[in-house]
Amino acid sequence: MDSRLCALVASGGGVCTWREMVRAAPEWTVQAACRAGRLVRALPGVYLDATLLSRTSTAEPLLARVEPEVTRRAALAYADGRGALSRLTALDVSGLRRQPPGEPVYVDVPIGSGLRGRPGLILRHRTGFAAEPPQVVVRAGLPVTRLDRTLVDCWSLLPAVDRPGPVIRAVNDRRTTPQRLVVALAEEPRLTDRAALRGLVDRLAAGCRSPLEIWGHDRVFTAPGMPAFIRQAPVRVGGRTIYLDMFAETERVNVELDGATTHGDPAEREIDLRRDALLATTGILVVRFTHRRLLANPADVRQQTLAILASRRPSS
Repeated sequence: MDSRLCALVASGGGVCTWREMVRAAPEWTVQAACRAGRLVRALPGVYLDATLLSRTSTAEPLLARVEPEVTRRAALAYADGRGALSRLTALDVSGLRRQPPGEPVYVDVPIGSGLRGRPGLILRHRTGFAAEPPQVVVRAGLPVTRLDRTLVDCWSLLPAVDRPGPVIRAVNDRRTTPQRLVVALAEEPRLTDRAALRGLVDRLAAGCRSPLEIWGHDRVFTAPGMPAFIRQAPVRVGGRTIYLDMFAETERVNVELDGATTHGDPAEREIDLRRDALLATTGILVVRFTHRRLLANPADVRQQTLAILASRRPSS
């Protein structure tokens, strides 16, 4: 292939447009490279280095026969500055859920762009959309829809069991907030299973930070007689800040819920014991309930928690 075309294709990571190629070399040179099979048309006006194609899956759409990074660059080249990776593709780029093989590339474009979806590429035409801030951010060098909108958009596309995970992780990692998610949710009034997402966001806003904490919040720790626990309460001890899962301030009790895999590592268990001892120096009692016990006997956990809280209240 012509050296000018080779350099152009390499600079684009295996992707180039017809317009770029005919600016770099004569049109007949570009046509010769295509006829020779050195370049293949992936999308209208977008071409790929043929050596990047998988030779074992010729029945699949061409976009499914290259690595995801190449597919995404090709889709963005087709959008020609008017689109951004969205939904499940944006979720993958954000590192919150890997797109498995076979899933299409999702791209948002403005209404009136004249672009159409293709095999392996799903376009969504959005009113008022612009591929620029604040609607779009750059992740790993690629334009993607902002994270709060991405999480809302993906809610109905994921299996029900997989929906909460990315939302919880994004809030835990401080990459978004429940408040931003509420605003994004308001932009999608017809979202499938919208009430479930709103319920999850409400639990996150209350301070829950795991599926176990949400389960406990709904079924155990909001029962009659329970105090208004302060979730993720910051406490300064010995020059460090410790965040308490569920803190009853009057009783000076912190309730911790240990997940199903917690303390499989003795070193992690030792860290928690040291942390609990440090809190004890400030008069805070740490009470831990295991995943198994909470799920198997919530009534017992509720009763014991109430008894502990009662024993810690100042006598009148």
